[in-house]
This record gives sequence, structure tokens and C-alpha cells, in this order.
Amino acid sequence: MEKVIVGISGGVDSAVSAYLLKKQGYLVEGLFMRNWDATLNNDIHGNPTLNEYICPQEQDYNDAKELCEMLQIPLHRVDFIKEYWDYVFTYFLEELKKGRTPNPDLLCNKYIKFDLFKKEAKKLGADKIATGHYAKLEGNRLLRGIDQNKDQTYFLAQLSPDQLKDVLFPVGNITKQEVRKIAEEQKLNVAKKKDSTGICFIGERHYQEFVKNYLKPNPGDIINVETQEVIGKHNGLMNYTIGQRRNVGISGFNERHYVCGKNVEKNILYIAFGDSNEYLLSDECLLEEVNWISASHPAFCSAKFRYRGEDVPVQIEYLENNELKINYPDGAKAVTPGQFCVLYLGEECLGSGIIKEVRKKNQKLWYL
Repeated sequence: MEKVIVGISGGVDSAVSAYLLKKQGYLVEGLFMRNWDATLNNDIHGNPTLNEYICPQEQDYNDAKELCEMLQIPLHRVDFIKEYWDYVFTYFLEELKKGRTPNPDLLCNKYIKFDLFKKEAKKLGADKIATGHYAKLEGNRLLRGIDQNKDQTYFLAQLSPDQLKDVLFPVGNITKQEVRKIAEEQKLNVAKKKDSTGICFIGERHYQEFVKNYLKPNPGDIINVETQEVIGKHNGLMNYTIGQRRNVGISGFNERHYVCGKNVEKNILYIAFGDSNEYLLSDECLLEEVNWISASHPAFCSAKFRYRGEDVPVQIEYLENNELKINYPDGAKAVTPGQFCVLYLGEECLGSGIIKEVRKKNQKLWYL
């Protein structure tokens, strides 16, 4: 009988994953990861300060314990707080300092969930590991989950082929609605638990207040990209992302407006007005730190420039230094430096790279 260690998060997806694997005849055990110390933050000087918002991580652990008792499987617990800080959170802060928009969830999977977690599971005698991701594996191919609205291959696109060996995604072949139905039929304690939202270590707390604990606010000018007039003050470029329309921080303007760029050296935030989205459009970008899951490296495929983004047809030009030039002649909105571009060939996730530079008509966008 094969032994499978399931990453039990305290949520419904991992709960149903454990239930399905046990039903299929595997010897199942759970492993709960603690990646963030929710009781303490550091201020901008590195001094610990009690955070008034307490992350429900301990509640997640209690839910995980109750679930495993219901399923009659052992639950182990491991702390990766230091490793998470070193490999994921430090990267997050450094990207913010550069004025970019990072997505640390992909690196959490790469360095924590499918590396350290997997090694810990092997110490516990696991033949395989499993998670509640909505994705599928067929041989060496990573495929989108059946539920296109919940597909999570985007977040797995920095994994190596070796990391995906001996991995199971039990809910990849069913929809979220079916997952909820199974949980309710089995009377699992997390059947109606709300899905977690936000970046894993931030959760649902106020983003700007959280970031201020680690990066000193650096106010600067907000400039109208067309007129070059100063129209307000921003409270630090790390608090804004390309395409953002809410909480931009300018007053006295009734016309719709959005963030279209940043100049880190001059500490300028650029704003465009109107509904045309002209300043959000690009037709080419450069990717760095490219990771390939698939052996297929095509000239044409599709790309997602953000998790909820649409598939965009692209042409790939292979450059030196593990970089790619991605061309999308029909254009795309709000392609943002620091985000991950994930490549697909039909249902297969090929891999991903970090967006390094965004261009339009062969020219780097000066306001980015």
C-alpha cells in the first residue's frame, strides 16, 4: 500500500483531497505547514511589533486537526518560518523596492510546498505527496484542472519536472462545486469554510498597512502622463500596481483614471485619465529567469500575464541568458514588470518567466 502525505491547510480542497485518496486505498497522512509567524511583524527598523491583526493560522491548524480526526488519519506539523522568510518574503520585499509587482505564491510553491514539504514528507516515509491544487498530471505533463475557473497551474509554473514527480492532485479532475458537494456529503468540518484569499502570508489584512511594517514609506509626485503636471502625492511606489484604479490617492478629479507607470529613480507615479486604456496596452515583453516544465519549447503558444488574465496568443523568440522575447501583436493590457508570464500549449502548462520589461512597437514604455 502506497503512503501519501497530504498537505492539509485547514481548507476544503486539501480536506477532500485527503478523503478521496483514502477512499482510493492509499495509506494517507496529513502534514500541516506553518510558514508565517502571525503574531509578530517587524517594523521598518527590524524591531518586532505586535500585529493588531491575528492571522487565522491557528484556526486553520485546529480545523486540520479536527478533519484528520474525522478521517482517522495522523496529522503532522512542521514550521518553515525561517525558510519562508529567506526564500519567499525577502524576494517579495526586494521586488517591491524595485517598483515591481511580485507574485510570491509561485515561489512559495517552488521553495516550500514542493521542496521542503516534499523532503519532510519523504522523512515520514511518503511514497507520494498530494495537495489540493486544481491541476492535473499526465506523465510528465502539467495540465490545467477540469474547473477552468479554479485552475491553479499558473501558481505551479515555476516548478521543475523533478518537483512534480511523485505528486498527486486529487481534485484536479473535479470542479469546485463537486468538491463542496463531497465535503458536505461526508460532513467534513470545513465543508462550508470560506476559501482563503490574498497573498498567503498577508491574508485579508490591509495591504498597505502590512507593507509599512517592512518598507519605509517614501512619498513622491503623482504625475499626469499626458500633461506631465504634478497632480498629487503618492505614499510609496510599492503600494501601487499597473492598471490600479482604486485608492490611487488623487482628489478633485471626477474623470476615471488608472496607474499606468512608475519611475523608481525619480520616485514618480504616472496616472492616465479616461477609458481608452491606451497607456496599459503593450505588444511585447521580455522574460527573465525562465523555468521550463515541458520538453516542448514552441515558437507559438498562449500566455497568461496574470492569474485571472485571459489566454493571449504569443510568439516566442529565444534569447541568451535564459531570457525570452514574447510577442503578442494583438496587444494585451497591464502587462506588469515583476509578475509571472505563464506559457501554455493548449491544456499543457509549459513553464513561466518573470516579466522584466514591457514594450510597444519595439520601444520600451518610458513611463514603466
